[in-house]
Amino acid sequence: MSTAPVFAGGHGIAACLITKTDTNPFFVKMKEGAEAKAAELGVTLKSYAGKIDGDHESQVAAIEACVADGAKGILLTASDTKAIVDSVKAARDAGVLVIALDTPLDPIDAADATFATDNFRAGLLIGQWASATLGAEAANARIALLDLAISQPSVDVLRDQGFLQGFGIDLADPNKWGDETDPRIVGNEVTAGNEEGGLKAMEALLAKDPDINVVYTINEPSAAGAYEALKAAGKEGVLIVSVDGGCPGVADVKDGVIGATSQQYPLLMASLGIEAIAQFAADGTIPAPTEGKDFFDTGVALITDKPAAGVESIDTAKGMELCWG
Repeated sequence: MSTAPVFAGGHGIAACLITKTDTNPFFVKMKEGAEAKAAELGVTLKSYAGKIDGDHESQVAAIEACVADGAKGILLTASDTKAIVDSVKAARDAGVLVIALDTPLDPIDAADATFATDNFRAGLLIGQWASATLGAEAANARIALLDLAISQPSVDVLRDQGFLQGFGIDLADPNKWGDETDPRIVGNEVTAGNEEGGLKAMEALLAKDPDINVVYTINEPSAAGAYEALKAAGKEGVLIVSVDGGCPGVADVKDGVIGATSQQYPLLMASLGIEAIAQFAADGTIPAPTEGKDFFDTGVALITDKPAAGVESIDTAKGMELCWG
């Protein structure tokens, strides 16, 4: 994978990292990647985060603080991918490079660049795996969809719709979730991307249909919560699939809590982002997307110890080696 040139002369360059929370292991690892690369290049980094996933106001305040501080670039994982656009435009108008990490803005070109997993493909892989694992029984599946937020940020839509397509379910409008008419879908609930939200969402859907046997989850903390709800209800053998591939999530796959997960590489996203800010400060270069895509694809791999025919995957031993590069 090609990366931007490494700069020794980053001194005097200020950058900001703004994540959705500072507690989700995914964003903790992202911060580690940004801090390590900033230290290597001599870039001064300030980090900000929302109080919870969905805390849009804190992210707006953080962007304003970064611009006021004279930051040359901002790395942003947006909680509300539509509402943040005006704040991002103001930053760009002030000469700040804004790079979306993990979560594309809506529209994607509202940021100067996006470094992300192909989130649709991440969903597609776990959908294909779940369908192949069930085999003929996929036709009789009872599916619970544990999404992120009512505002449906881009990452939320892409993963959900990728999963459904991979499972073989017709999408209505692929730009939103919840409008599908396939009778196998029990319903959608939001989780805020955390364990408590996953537990409550799973309880709500089990009350609607106790025969749920496939659970899609937006991320691994929500998957852990869903598992606890299923266990408390005495439900065994339910297929849970997820996205992130963090070390705790890979451990949950190994332990049988999650059947399969799609692994992302947040440390790489963040380190590439810091390199791009240093490059921009040096000569005004805007990072280029991966050929054929409107973002720089930082890769994805399906992690499972129960491989399914026709679906490329790696096992948890390899997943542990890679979490979270």
